[in-house]
Amino acid sequence: MTDLSSIADLDLDRTARRGYPEAVYCAGKTPAQVSAIAAAVRDRPDVVTLFTRATADHAAAVHAELPDAHHDPDAGLLAWPPAVPPSSGGPVLVVAAGTSDLPVAREALLTARYLGRDATLIVDVGVAGLHRILGHLPALRAAHAIVIAAGMDGALPSVVAGLVTAPIVAVPTSVGYGAAFGGLAPLLAMLNACAPGVAVVNIDNGYGAGHLAAQITAVR
Repeated sequence: MTDLSSIADLDLDRTARRGYPEAVYCAGKTPAQVSAIAAAVRDRPDVVTLFTRATADHAAAVHAELPDAHHDPDAGLLAWPPAVPPSSGGPVLVVAAGTSDLPVAREALLTARYLGRDATLIVDVGVAGLHRILGHLPALRAAHAIVIAAGMDGALPSVVAGLVTAPIVAVPTSVGYGAAFGGLAPLLAMLNACAPGVAVVNIDNGYGAGHLAAQITAVR
């Protein structure tokens, strides 16, 4: 068993201090390290713990200590306790420009839900067919914050920002052909959005996008 003190100093009081729990970024960690962290949070069911960027081996390590942890393989995310907290604050809408953007979009969706927001998902409404996003105007205009995951040219956040009053959290994804440069092209496009009210998180950072949307829509 890996000694936790040699690999991590968990911030288990983060929820009490700032209202949101710590997340465990699994990428770069061994399954044994993730297992030790899971064992440490087992006795704190009052604190939601998210394990992000988890591979199948990471998930198996978490489940060895927390058998009931919810696992979404597409998002690479596990949550414990598995029950989604009661929703509060305003609704969050997560939009995936294409099916290839779904892993990042689902990471954002589940993060917002486990941070206590009513979050829903719309899929495959990219700018290659504008009628698709226009068909969801009622849902877009009902949201208090909108997360948009898009690769390729990264144009969808600017389009949606011109249609709604809610702030947009744009997530560039590493989806696209060579000139997309692993997400750099959509990142720059989103940073240069001509519509105001667009905030941009890092490439493929669905967790950060979902977290920011949850903070934006929190009850003050």
